[in-house]
Amino acid sequence: MELITASDQSPKIVDTPGPCRICGAPLSVTFCDLGTTPLSNSYITREQLRAGKEQLYPLHAYVCAKCKLVQIEAFETPEAIFSDYAYFSSYAATLLEHAERYSEMITHRLGMKPANSLVVEIASNDGYLLRNFVQNGFRVLGVEPAQNVARVAREGGIPTETVFFGGKTAGSLRDSYGSADLMVANNVIAHVPDLHDFIDGFRVMLAPAGTATIEFPYLLHLMQQTQFDTIYHEHFSYFALAPLLEAFHMHDLEIVDVDEISTHGGSLRIYVRHRKGARQAPSIARMLQEERAAGLEETSTYVAFQARVENTRDEFLAFLRDTKEKGLTVAAYGAPAKGSTFLNYCGVGIESLPYTVDISPHKQGHLLPGVHIPIYGPERIYETKPDRIVVLAWNLIAEIKRQLQDVATWGGRLVVAIPRLRVID
Repeated sequence: MELITASDQSPKIVDTPGPCRICGAPLSVTFCDLGTTPLSNSYITREQLRAGKEQLYPLHAYVCAKCKLVQIEAFETPEAIFSDYAYFSSYAATLLEHAERYSEMITHRLGMKPANSLVVEIASNDGYLLRNFVQNGFRVLGVEPAQNVARVAREGGIPTETVFFGGKTAGSLRDSYGSADLMVANNVIAHVPDLHDFIDGFRVMLAPAGTATIEFPYLLHLMQQTQFDTIYHEHFSYFALAPLLEAFHMHDLEIVDVDEISTHGGSLRIYVRHRKGARQAPSIARMLQEERAAGLEETSTYVAFQARVENTRDEFLAFLRDTKEKGLTVAAYGAPAKGSTFLNYCGVGIESLPYTVDISPHKQGHLLPGVHIPIYGPERIYETKPDRIVVLAWNLIAEIKRQLQDVATWGGRLVVAIPRLRVID
């Protein structure tokens, strides 16, 4: 892995309530300060905007000087953020393909048999992953706190409980459905303010010989690729492997293996079992050594990140100025949470980006939070034929390039700003 060069800056000491979500140490060192923004998934209508119904919060990430967990303060409860949610996984073909590959891999790896296996997914969204197990005859259960999203899953034939997962709810679910042979939690652990309650839920519900797999964006990739736009209020924590090992040990659980995967700009998939009798694969020691080599044990490495963020912002703003001076038109593609963080931090509104488009009908007709850029359907691109299209959902760039392959017919070009600005041929 690429070495992240630590600067000789001293840590920036600031006041914050803390404490660390894993070890309880007080927080005082800034990792990344992105100013004040709305919740990144709180897409707003023009009527709500006129009524003044948009709340702003500090978006300031800290690193724990003791255990090195990167985290932000929870300004809103999970109930306020996730009970009605605009993100539906089935609209991303890349995630559908990922889910299908995963179900085939894990079924073979664990030797699972449909007749006697229960698969439980935490934050199961609209059932996009569990439907693969249903098609192969497995008994499944989805756990999804967003009422609107869970309703879609149930309509699609996926049994789904609408609750927030933790130690207490895990006990109730176990009593009703039995212990889980496989538990899946993809892109949810970052959304949990009470990490210890969430992790304890796996201890409670996982069968004695069961396995849990948990996927999350990898902090090291975030830092190496300057993916600061993946920091937003709905993501309370940002993980390397080392802090998570400590957290799971506190609940008699062991991370026994780890894979690096490509989703969301670079993620980890950890394999978790009950700690008694568990044996770690060599991948654990290898990744811990890579994290040490990249400087993740040194506070100065985290402090240096802010300057990289500012450079990325300045580069993007220079691109917009240059494009305007050349008389070229610009639009955006995608309305992801990361796009909201990116544009709010850069201070870019409709004067520079008149609109964006998104394939999800749940976002169309709304405005991006904070910057109030309108969201249309993809057909808008072909109606206006912009010269440059800024891809905000850069993690899906391969999929989006296929969707927009015709823009070259009028000389249009795609642009991404993370990890550095580039115009795609």
